[in-house]
Amino acid sequence: MATKNIVVVGAGYAGVSATKFMAKKLKKDQDVQITLIDRHSYHTMMTELHEVAGGRVEPTAIQYDLQRLFSRKKNVKLVTDTVTGIDKESKKIITKEGTYDFDYLVLGMGGEPNDFGTPGVKEHGFTLWSFEDSVRIREHIERTVALAALEPDAAKRKAMLTFVVCGSGFTGIEMIGELIEWKDRLAADYKLDPADFTLKVVEALPTILNMLNRNDADKAVRYLEKKNVELVLNSPIVEVDEDHIKLKDGSTIPTYTLIWTAGVKATSDAADFGLEAARGQRLVANEYMEAKGYEDKNIYIIGDQVYYEEQPNTPTPQIVQAAEQTGHCAAANIVSAVKGDGEKHKFKSNYQGFMVSVGSKWGVAELFGKIHLSGFLAMIMKHIVNLKYFFDIRSGYYMFQYMMHEFFHIKDDRNVARGHSSRYGNVLWSVPLRIFYGLVWFIEAFKKIVGNGEVLKPSTWFGEGSWFTGNSVFPWTWDYAASGAATTGSSAADAVGGASATVASSTVDAASAASGAGEAAASGAGEAAAHAAHFGLSYAYGEEPMAVLDKAPNWFSSIMKVFMPNMDVAMFFQKFMVFVEIGIALCLIAGLFTWLMSGTTIILVVMFCMSGMFYWINLWFIPVAFALMNGSGRAIGLDRWVIPWIQRKLGGWWYGKPKARYGQDS
Repeated sequence: MATKNIVVVGAGYAGVSATKFMAKKLKKDQDVQITLIDRHSYHTMMTELHEVAGGRVEPTAIQYDLQRLFSRKKNVKLVTDTVTGIDKESKKIITKEGTYDFDYLVLGMGGEPNDFGTPGVKEHGFTLWSFEDSVRIREHIERTVALAALEPDAAKRKAMLTFVVCGSGFTGIEMIGELIEWKDRLAADYKLDPADFTLKVVEALPTILNMLNRNDADKAVRYLEKKNVELVLNSPIVEVDEDHIKLKDGSTIPTYTLIWTAGVKATSDAADFGLEAARGQRLVANEYMEAKGYEDKNIYIIGDQVYYEEQPNTPTPQIVQAAEQTGHCAAANIVSAVKGDGEKHKFKSNYQGFMVSVGSKWGVAELFGKIHLSGFLAMIMKHIVNLKYFFDIRSGYYMFQYMMHEFFHIKDDRNVARGHSSRYGNVLWSVPLRIFYGLVWFIEAFKKIVGNGEVLKPSTWFGEGSWFTGNSVFPWTWDYAASGAATTGSSAADAVGGASATVASSTVDAASAASGAGEAAASGAGEAAAHAAHFGLSYAYGEEPMAVLDKAPNWFSSIMKVFMPNMDVAMFFQKFMVFVEIGIALCLIAGLFTWLMSGTTIILVVMFCMSGMFYWINLWFIPVAFALMNGSGRAIGLDRWVIPWIQRKLGGWWYGKPKARYGQDS
């Protein structure tokens, strides 16, 4: 059977979404090959470019390798190359390094900055529309501030420390928001005063953030003014020079840094493809995302590159939601054509809202045209939307990496939690707690082995009072013990009483010591009171500790009886649990698999609580376990070497080896 070749050009939001959709829907079609071509071997999270440019996260935080995104999609081939033309008649894609046949072609090559022909922008300005752009801006700002710190001329130093963003759309406002926060760090690093920095937004229109509700945009205006950002409105830039910009009214702004975010157009790489174009070089498509005039050639246009008028003179906006939705529309039509069901899908937009961050801690959001958020809640919503994106493209790996970069691997308190979640804290000082916690587990497990024997005489271990002798201490096994006792002529009550006595010395034996102290203190009329359990989170002399639950809930006992249907199985689990506790103890002491062991501890404590075998005074086990999940095993522990090694090995097995470029040898 002849292979159907689907070629997707561009690994942006639209291209990745379309490829993921088709790979899933066509995974059972052995005669379908999907080829994804991009000039880079990675997908860039374009909505976070400002975070790299503004020094908040490292460049790799927004760079997602295509191998990791598509390694489990056996029907997807990755190619790192640049498309230079299309032979529409013979249905071939022409690249710098070869040609690729296609039965279906999806063009999602994205856009590029539009300088509207303004003199000097290309030579002296900085655009923010690619990974390379963000790194270039970051390096330029650091270099300029370093030079300004040593500049003796006050006027020149002021110009060097004046940073201007042209354009007040989402990209521009997000960029200025990063500079608001970054300037404090830059000032500290280069021995400057933050007041020496000047931040400006230059906008040709009289208002900013014009895609937002006016009330929401005005909130952003007030926030920017509060942060001493100067808004220069109604002021188109007419010329850019190395050390200044000129406005339409003839005035100038001395600056060595102009970040241009004023417009976007379709990529110029597609200008010679011979397809009909509209304003901004965007390629015209019909309601099925088919290229106008070439509907019979199965050529589709998606993302920022497509020009489709949802309303008269209103094309699809060049935003992520539109990119993904146009990509899904084209992909759905290709899947229908391949499967031969004849169904064609018209594009129907569903824009659920707009969000803009102004730095890491504050933002504004408009959802469904009805919900308006600002500040902390808006930032939380933006993170939720970003996390949903990783779910949509089925990348748990990069979802985890995103959380690390945004919440934990953050310096200078630059996240929505204001640094409280940062791992750049005093992790080292939790090491003594980790070792102590491991010793607690080890001692308690060791008691279950020794029982009533002597610690220094191994021959007395595993005897009376040990978890390796007698019946199970688990409360749902008392029925087994009672039943067995009845068959031998003993009373069920005695059996249950014996099991109860065993439980009293289980889980955390230290509680028994407190109980014993209470018994010694009690006499006469006060004996009953001494034996009454008292709630407390610490030991009190003469009081018996209170269990979290008096007895296991019926539903929990029923579940446990399924796993432990008889005494033999229950005793196996009981003995096995002792070795589990020893394993947890040794791992915690050595700092090995600390996160996993702490998580296991939490689960075990919850189960002991549900069993009626855990006391309130020992509930500190849970918060300590959470505290040790902060990476304490990497401070002084084996996790420093073992975890990275496992990550490399598992990553190589699951994703394969990421490469700088993909092609025939991939």
